[in-house]
Amino acid sequence: MSQLRILLIAGGPPGEHEVSLSSARGVRAAMPHPTGLAVMAKDGRWLLGEEAQEALTKGAAERGLHPFPPPIPWERYDVVFPLIHGRWGEDGTLQGFLELLGKPYVGAGVVSSGICMDKDLTKRVLQQAGIPVVPWITCHKGDPLPSPPFPPPYFVKPANTGSSVGISKVWDPSGLPRALAEAFTWDCKALVEQGVEGVRELEVALLGNREVQTSVVGEVSYASAFYDYETKYTPGRAQLHLPAPIPPETAQEIQALAVAAYRLLGVRGMARVDFFLSPEGKLYLNELNTLPGFTPTSMYPRLWQASGLAYPALLERLVRLALQT
Repeated sequence: MSQLRILLIAGGPPGEHEVSLSSARGVRAAMPHPTGLAVMAKDGRWLLGEEAQEALTKGAAERGLHPFPPPIPWERYDVVFPLIHGRWGEDGTLQGFLELLGKPYVGAGVVSSGICMDKDLTKRVLQQAGIPVVPWITCHKGDPLPSPPFPPPYFVKPANTGSSVGISKVWDPSGLPRALAEAFTWDCKALVEQGVEGVRELEVALLGNREVQTSVVGEVSYASAFYDYETKYTPGRAQLHLPAPIPPETAQEIQALAVAAYRLLGVRGMARVDFFLSPEGKLYLNELNTLPGFTPTSMYPRLWQASGLAYPALLERLVRLALQT
């Protein structure tokens, strides 16, 4: 296959900055094409060249050198691989800029990125289409304290973050003010979800544009109260079971629901789709992650490895999908 020049864009604002750089290290090491690197520091300014490589090595960049738009020689690159998780990189902002530049990029487009990043909008679209989601209410900063129409426990989440940033588990209504205050430090909109006790957390990876492939279904287990940031990114804190020990018909239902949601929301390139399975056997689609992690412990590449697609081959597929119109 012909060699392409790939530009990795990583870093971003606080919250998922370090995770993004960890993803970039993994992708750069396995990418079967020459790569360049641009890093957004936590202050929103940019690093290129040796400064970007230094940030990648250190795992963080507090301050950048260049204001937006960064002076990147775009003509040198055939495909851009966004790896900024969360705000500005996963919500359609960076995708819109790349659309204006006319540069092919890996992953979902502007609209589907924005909808999938917003947990409230995702749930509304899925619910209207008859895809099961956990009951929730939406709160905006400055609203009166809500009274959820379902019993505790509750999960309180910022609408627009990933990696479990800003999420709290609340066991009774008295804990809502503090949990909402934490969520509102990350976003002006938050969700209060019904906590379904005893659920199993199941995940499936999707790959494709018009034609979509599904990986095996995996299960995450852990000892913490929920699948929080530390559990996700600390080696040994969570166990991944591949494939998940579930009946074949349950796995097929998960794969079918994931593909239906992927197509409904217009996703292209890739997504990791997360489900809850209740003790009674009811499935709930939790979220679609259009820019899943590519760290050494990340579910998305591990699901594909368990399905027979090695990491470099997965990256090759993603790059080629970005070039399809």
